[in-house]
Amino acid sequence: MGFRFCTITSGSSGNCIYIGTPKVNLLIDAGISGKRVQMGLEEINVNPKEIDGILVTHEHSDHIKGIGILSRRFDIPLFATAKTWEAMDDMGKVIGKINQENRIIIEKEKDFIMEDLLIHPYSIPHDAADPVGYTFIHGDRKISMATDLGHINEHIKNNIRESNLILLESNHDIDMLRSGSYPYYLKQRILGEQGHLCNEMAGRMLAQVFHENLRTVILGHLSKENNYPDLAYISVKNELISEGIEVDERVELIVADRDKVSKVFDVL
Repeated sequence: MGFRFCTITSGSSGNCIYIGTPKVNLLIDAGISGKRVQMGLEEINVNPKEIDGILVTHEHSDHIKGIGILSRRFDIPLFATAKTWEAMDDMGKVIGKINQENRIIIEKEKDFIMEDLLIHPYSIPHDAADPVGYTFIHGDRKISMATDLGHINEHIKNNIRESNLILLESNHDIDMLRSGSYPYYLKQRILGEQGHLCNEMAGRMLAQVFHENLRTVILGHLSKENNYPDLAYISVKNELISEGIEVDERVELIVADRDKVSKVFDVL
């Protein structure tokens, strides 16, 4: 048995990902209520009491809203960099008091192992204290996650290469964002080097890291106001096709639902 991977929610208003192996069950972020996380896990037949840890990407509320209550309710360790812990502590009541033994500090660019899973947190460009993406290796299979990216660089591409499944941000359509109702400062933040990734850039990056054993790409963290699932899918698909990559024949392309639990992807 290999990996199991599922998006509980993925969008600009809340993010929570499940990843499992025969020996480890993890969440990456929990930016929704603890109750919604529990319900999502129950949908995929995972007991919340069996979650071995929650890995935090960064301190924005759409990624950490539920981590405190879950940690206290089920005695779950929380993993974050030292600077992210400082930022979360400064936010006060957002996560609440966490038992000291469940406050685990990790380092960017330094592997750590949980049972049969090797985890690598790597630096990403976003306007947070110390944001990270994650790669996971189990046996000869690899899953990578990269959301909340202001831009693409070689460091990110090098980390997610050789993956069998990739969850990648496809946050917005540039024209929708520019012509939309957001105030100017917010548009500039999203479009900036520390903001979020547009559909076309997501597609170009995927084309650059594509290889024959990449089986599944999941587009996540879509903006509710500045994107549509069909638009994200078509935009990324067109970028891949332009590079000779046949979607659905050579690679499965999926758009994660903002509010619904995805199917469970088995990476065997």
